[in-house]
Amino acid sequence: MSALLSPDQLEAAIRQVGAERYHDKHPFHALLHGGRLNKGQVQAWALNRYCYQAGVPRKDAALMSRVTDRELRREWVHRILDHDGASGEEGGIERWLVLTDAIGLQRDYVISMEGALPATRFAVEAYVNFVRERPLLEAVASSLTELFAPSIHKQRIAGMLENYDFIGERAMQYFRRRLDQANRDADFALDYVKRNALTPETQGAAVAAVRFKCNVLWAQLDALHHAYVSPGLIPPGAFRP
Repeated sequence: MSALLSPDQLEAAIRQVGAERYHDKHPFHALLHGGRLNKGQVQAWALNRYCYQAGVPRKDAALMSRVTDRELRREWVHRILDHDGASGEEGGIERWLVLTDAIGLQRDYVISMEGALPATRFAVEAYVNFVRERPLLEAVASSLTELFAPSIHKQRIAGMLENYDFIGERAMQYFRRRLDQANRDADFALDYVKRNALTPETQGAAVAAVRFKCNVLWAQLDALHHAYVSPGLIPPGAFRP
């Protein structure tokens, strides 16, 4: 970016990234939400997505390890607890395992991630490393795909309950909980970015960080589509329905 944007213009630029690049536009999601996948393909999606879910608290811990601002740490720590759980409450990872249980995957196998696609693992680690290594502003900005998440969660809840008789309401609790959590997290991160991206260079870096995160999510669906839809080339050692 060559010119300094106002906070509202910066927000608009970030939202434009989602409008163009968020993974709700990937063909695999149209198949998933439209009921056009078989059970084995849905299992492959849930198994690989577990790798991402398990990586989220790791990337948040990596971010917090670099933060000297106590108020930012205090705000950010609930993200780890949201996923790992606290005080007897199941977290997001446990709710995801309820989903994988419901569709017939062995829990130990899911947790081991042995059947995950190599590209899934590479994409998740790329995200964790980005948050660990890039400037703090970019690390925070990369979480802003949460701005676009509630709409895809709504589509997923409605589409999967309507189209798959092997999925029930209990399996959708991860997505229902994230409807509120994602909005809260995105509001905080967006405000942080708008207050701290004060030069054309840092604003451009923040927008690029959102673009990078969209690419991480898109790459995971590319791998799923290639392995389990077309051309159907499952790598050695990966899950086979």
